[in-house]
Amino acid sequence: MDMKTPPGAMELIRLSGPGQSISVRLTSTTATMESLGVRYYDAVAVVASDFVNGTVHLGFDSEDLADWGRILDEVEQAEEDADPDEPYTADWPSSGRTAYLRFIAEDPYVVEVHDGTGTHIVVSVPLDLREEWTADARRLLTEARASLGE
Repeated sequence: MDMKTPPGAMELIRLSGPGQSISVRLTSTTATMESLGVRYYDAVAVVASDFVNGTVHLGFDSEDLADWGRILDEVEQAEEDADPDEPYTADWPSSGRTAYLRFIAEDPYVVEVHDGTGTHIVVSVPLDLREEWTADARRLLTEARASLGE
């Protein structure tokens, strides 16, 4: 595990293929702030591969958890309506506030980690995801929501 993530950190997102993965790990299950009923959390995005490894701080809020669920719904719909000329693309959390992930539903999937507010470095990782990856992603989301009390 990387040096920025505490031992036993909970994964909110884990996308992996042979030899490489991208995950989002909570640094704490306690909100760093709450305002107008919205809770804010800290996490790290972790890229691990045979070629490059790295982490970047990623902040998200309680509304972003619902957004991740919607993205999973939209990915499943996009797989049914596949258009190779216009692959489904989504950012999580929304770009501009923090580092974020960009999902591009191509074959293979491409996940980009953007450090848009810091170094402006982008790491692009092609992932050969298994068919059941969305079910695994929903399970992690459900577990994270329960741990966060969301």
